[in-house]
Amino acid sequence: MGTVRDSLQRTVLDVDAPDCRDCARHLEEVLQAVPGVHEARVLSGTGEAVVVYDPGRTRPEDVREAVRRAGYAPSKEVTGAGPGRSLLLVLGALFGAVLLVAVLGEWMGWLDAVNRKLPWPVWVAAAAVGGLPIFRNVVRAALRGRVIAHTLMTVGMLAALAVGEWAAALVIVFFMRVGEFTERFTQERARDAVRHLARMSPQTARVERDGVEVQVPASAVRPGEQVVVRPGEAVPVDGEVLDGAATVDQAALTGEAMPVEVGTGDKVFAASVVRAGYLRVRATAVGPESTFGRALRLVQEAERDRAPVQLAADRFSGYYLPVVAALALVTFLVRRDPLATAAVLVVACSCSFALATPVAMLACLGAAARAGVLVKGGRYLELLARADVVLVDKTGTLTVGRPEVAEVVALDGAREEDVLRLAASAERYSEHPLAEAIRQAAQARGLLVPAPDRFEALSGFGVRAEVAGRTVEVGRPEGVSASVKAVAARLERLGKTVVAVSADGRPVGLLALADGPRPGTGAAFRALRELGVRHVELLTGDNEHVAEAVARPLGIGWRARLLPEEKIEVVGGYQARGHTVVMVGDGVNDAPALAQAHVGVAMGSAGTALAAEAAHVVLLREDWALLPRLILLSRRAMRTVWLNLGFTLAYNALGLSLAAVGLLPPTLAAALQSLPDLFILGNSSRLLRKF
Repeated sequence: MGTVRDSLQRTVLDVDAPDCRDCARHLEEVLQAVPGVHEARVLSGTGEAVVVYDPGRTRPEDVREAVRRAGYAPSKEVTGAGPGRSLLLVLGALFGAVLLVAVLGEWMGWLDAVNRKLPWPVWVAAAAVGGLPIFRNVVRAALRGRVIAHTLMTVGMLAALAVGEWAAALVIVFFMRVGEFTERFTQERARDAVRHLARMSPQTARVERDGVEVQVPASAVRPGEQVVVRPGEAVPVDGEVLDGAATVDQAALTGEAMPVEVGTGDKVFAASVVRAGYLRVRATAVGPESTFGRALRLVQEAERDRAPVQLAADRFSGYYLPVVAALALVTFLVRRDPLATAAVLVVACSCSFALATPVAMLACLGAAARAGVLVKGGRYLELLARADVVLVDKTGTLTVGRPEVAEVVALDGAREEDVLRLAASAERYSEHPLAEAIRQAAQARGLLVPAPDRFEALSGFGVRAEVAGRTVEVGRPEGVSASVKAVAARLERLGKTVVAVSADGRPVGLLALADGPRPGTGAAFRALRELGVRHVELLTGDNEHVAEAVARPLGIGWRARLLPEEKIEVVGGYQARGHTVVMVGDGVNDAPALAQAHVGVAMGSAGTALAAEAAHVVLLREDWALLPRLILLSRRAMRTVWLNLGFTLAYNALGLSLAAVGLLPPTLAAALQSLPDLFILGNSSRLLRKF
């Protein structure tokens, strides 16, 4: 019987970005109050609301209406890159001109002269009209019993009006709007990398239906349908090439600049672009279930899993506003100066604390995604920055994952062809790379391989199957005679993986398979050691000879003959000793250890779906150089976050101090409160170019 959780659906709404974390939190509360909504998260960094709801109790329209009632009407996705450089230059010039006039006017008494020349209703009306969107949010927050950053600035503006500083109040409103724009622009720049990925998503597909090619939305393609892709077109689905040959650019998915050649039988992935040639593809995964769709969803939702430092900054923001309000009250009681009190309220910049971490994290996540690395949340970037142990699976991860049968040893009068035929038949339904190598070897010899009548995977050992009435086992060479063990040992000392083939409990042969390390692994491990990673170790289910033959030339340690649960114990042992562990793997057997590690890394888009789901980081390109680069990027990201937070804290401390003693007038305080946002934008944007 299905559970309620099984029937839940998910919707993602693009919303006008809340102006602060408090506002985003309020919108979450509004959405969670809708009947039937089980979970709601507002991603202020990406301008989205992710809602999980029970379709039997509510509809998407009800969710959208709740967003409208909260004052953040659902908006269409912004597909541009945000304000261009020319617009920023114009706004910067306008900002500087107004700032110069405001400061000079304050110091030279010009504002007082202007105050006397225009009637006060004109100033009040101008301030009200100019600040209306902000004031509306402040009133909504007040009705909910909340104080937001703009509440303090609004009180400061009202204080200026109360003492007749009309021009100063209007200047404060102007800089409030400039500050709001700066915050939004900062967030938009952080979102650009995510939107860049979204724009690569194929929109249409050419499908063969009833013998006729028809163009349909990519989301309308059904698994099993045949899709035609011509030169210059994007592959709209994940699938298998049925006919044709082409040069395919997979940069949108893997970040790899060099195109690849594909033909009949090869796999292709959504968002790849056919540069030359023609393909007819049978769809295996479409839309959100395609590799590109899953990748895009992971990047879009990465902010949901916030880093601990981000959670700490959010908590600090919650305490910061009451402290500022208390400081403003003390300033008024001690100095009896409304303008100094207003300056304290205006200069406080709490939103910069909320922006300091997510903007840097989003820039980092976007840069990694463009290079073919998917990180499932900011917390994993923070953990990667502290990583000091890297544990590695062998087959398909450290090695190429395409082993070949190097030698067939027949026992007790059996023929090599019989040994290979039995092994290939037993391994027919296995997904293990060794099984694929055995099947390919049988095919290369032209052997007829019957389908097994029964198949069973034996975790940590191999497989058992019924083949033509015989019970065939393929796996570790255990329980064999001393002479057979000697032969197996000789092959293993050569660095080959040996599997035994038995029929009805009697050994009939040995298969020796070889699989070399991936290119670039040695350089990657040297780079990891230079980054301070103290332990790099190979964990494999193979024997000691194979493990040593692979690991020793790379200068890393090894542990052999490990079952999946024993890999988990190794990970847990390092964790118990206080290490931050990264586990790299690609197979079904690796999934538990990937989940156990502080950061699990799934290698390659061809890895199993289970490994990708269990992992916290997915390398879409099978390139070991990506791992040290990612760790280096994560460390740069954390340095950027701490620099953002440090600058913001120092700025606010200095600004509040100067305002409290009367050295910072409200107009200048209003202008300077945008500086932390600009610093955060500039500092964090550097990460977009670092991967």
